[in-house]
Amino acid sequence: MSKIVILGATGSLGRHVVQQAVAANHRVSVLTRSEPGVAAGIPESVVVHRADLSEMSASDLAAILGDHEVVINAAGNVAQGQRFVDLVDHIVSSLEQIPETERPVAWFLAGLGLLDIDGRGRKGVDVPMIGQNYWPHRSNYDRIRQTDLDWRILCPGPMVDERPLGLTRLRISLDRLPLDIPDKIQSMPDAVLLRFLRDHMSETVVPYQDAAALMLTNIAPGGEMSRHRVGLALPSEG
Repeated sequence: MSKIVILGATGSLGRHVVQQAVAANHRVSVLTRSEPGVAAGIPESVVVHRADLSEMSASDLAAILGDHEVVINAAGNVAQGQRFVDLVDHIVSSLEQIPETERPVAWFLAGLGLLDIDGRGRKGVDVPMIGQNYWPHRSNYDRIRQTDLDWRILCPGPMVDERPLGLTRLRISLDRLPLDIPDKIQSMPDAVLLRFLRDHMSETVVPYQDAAALMLTNIAPGGEMSRHRVGLALPSEG
């Protein structure tokens, strides 16, 4: 069992990560600014650090993160724009203050647009109509991949509160879009590519529980997902 700290533990995905981590007998801590009534919904076995993540000094945050083997960040969201970028930078900077041999494995959260679509490395965020809204994911990725942290970034499509399908049924990919991609996609202009992504968006709607399970199943240092962007999608109809 691992010692895990979860950031954004009261959010939609974070709640499922906490529940599953506790059920798997991990030693779980959370960092939350929620009022006691909200935090009280967290199981009694969980250690609660009451603080505003964005207002903590990097050294104070590093002291908490460095006392764990795994950090799972589900805090912030792309709609916050620069605030989200600043938050991720703050977390990464705090992790970098921890001595290299003591640094925890770190999971971050992005979106489907950060995955490669074709062999040239073109991403959804490279398409102007996607990039104008989801640019923080690119900024966060650029910051994270410049480090020597043992990171991995979950890049799901929309997530929903529905019954889990189980990881063995889902399509899981490293760095590439987890869809059946036609060879001709490399020559598609942005407008056609955007239409392709929209037509296949329903395949990327996955349950929160499956997303949480994927993260918690891959927390071993240097595992196959280390330093990769990870995509997941529903089973192929074919």
